[in-house]
Amino acid sequence: MSGPSRTHTLLAPGLEIGRIVHGLWQIADMEKDGKTVDPIAASAAMARYAARGFDAFDMADHYGSAEVIAGQFRQDHDPDAGVKLFTKWCPPPAFYSAKEVLEGVGRSLGRMGLETVDLMQFHWWQYAHPGYLDCLHEMAAMQKDGRIGALGLTNVDTDHLGLILADGIPIATNQVAFSLLDRRAAGRMSELCREKNVKLLAYGTLAGGFLSERWLDAKEPVEIPDWSKMKYKRFIDAAGGWQPFQTLLQVLKQIADRHGVTIPLVATRWVLDHAAVGAAIVGARLGESDHGDETARIYDLSLAEADHAAIAEVCATQTPLPGDCGDEYRKPPFLTASGDLSHHLEALPPVFPVSEGPGGRRFVDTGSEWEEAAGFARATRIGDRILVSGTTATHPDGRAVAPGDPAAQTVYVLDKIEAAVTALGGRMTDIIRTRIYLADADQWEPVSRVHGRVFGATRPANTLVEVGRLVGDYLVEIEAEAVVTPA
Repeated sequence: MSGPSRTHTLLAPGLEIGRIVHGLWQIADMEKDGKTVDPIAASAAMARYAARGFDAFDMADHYGSAEVIAGQFRQDHDPDAGVKLFTKWCPPPAFYSAKEVLEGVGRSLGRMGLETVDLMQFHWWQYAHPGYLDCLHEMAAMQKDGRIGALGLTNVDTDHLGLILADGIPIATNQVAFSLLDRRAAGRMSELCREKNVKLLAYGTLAGGFLSERWLDAKEPVEIPDWSKMKYKRFIDAAGGWQPFQTLLQVLKQIADRHGVTIPLVATRWVLDHAAVGAAIVGARLGESDHGDETARIYDLSLAEADHAAIAEVCATQTPLPGDCGDEYRKPPFLTASGDLSHHLEALPPVFPVSEGPGGRRFVDTGSEWEEAAGFARATRIGDRILVSGTTATHPDGRAVAPGDPAAQTVYVLDKIEAAVTALGGRMTDIIRTRIYLADADQWEPVSRVHGRVFGATRPANTLVEVGRLVGDYLVEIEAEAVVTPA
């Protein structure tokens, strides 16, 4: 797969697009008060963007009527004119059959009037629930039979992108937040994407409009009118607050003035200059505003080394956002428009069922045939103690996940341990001891680094040893102990 040019990128074989994609997430905001955007007028607005060479639009199954508008656009205009449509399937965590995956993706295809969607992206809320691998394998099968062109992800962190790739799923893109306020994707994520030929689709590049002249020397807003700005104001606060943000805007303004452009163009160009980024997604409020002529100037802008150095200097004074890409949806601090999502995540049902045992014990099984046959539980709780059996990267259907990749198997194992511990009322922060068994001690480092990313803040006692062999096609097995403490 070739790298991006200044104007175009090849996301997957046969899927070349311009490096600016227009995102339709703001349709949901425009419709949040019960209004419905007129699909014919919105279709005409899409056509005006397409006429200026913007050949790709991004949406999702929950972006209001965005997919319906895209379907209207295909009815109103030449469906073979080269405009690419991207969408997302974002199901709640559960185990889905092949039929249910087909129905989920098919609903989007039906709304858009498509037999094949150019890029179907997938979002999953809860890594501890392994059903996402089943969904993605079914979607890969749909790719083979022609209903999906390219397969992508959205808001997936580096470790789980690596796991998905190691399990043999052909991922073309990962859509993540990436901006001068949120530079998480510039690290390990970019390294993995360059290695595996996965393109990043960067959204939030203008921080909901905050990265613009409008907010230079402006007072810090108290009331914020739209969802996008509510979200990115939290990013500003997490990166150090309003005053450091103003310093960033001042530097961007100086660079913009030297080039005769605007702050949004400088901010977008900075993102596009990263090698792993295929395209930047710019929000479009169809029928309300149109910045297409200004946005098109991005292709004529080149940032000098001195510009990048000045930006790097001011960024170094900001507080790096915590965690990895997509963590804002899954763990504190929840940097989303809705703020604290803990109530949503805690309301998700346990991944695996809990059974009552003798003496007040409770235990969890994960469906392995050997749990019943050998008379053990995946995890057992008695009092405030939870003991987790030695756990391998065994999927509920019995197959080994990510064979040959010790880091990916460790990611899967720790997710499985999390599912067992949380089902019994504990948290990963309650784990006080882990034991790691390796088939090959030379693979200690990738396994240990995954362990460190999960437990670096809580620091349980740990033992890591090489054993003669592990049962099955596995490189790592882990057991854990937890003491449940009050939240």
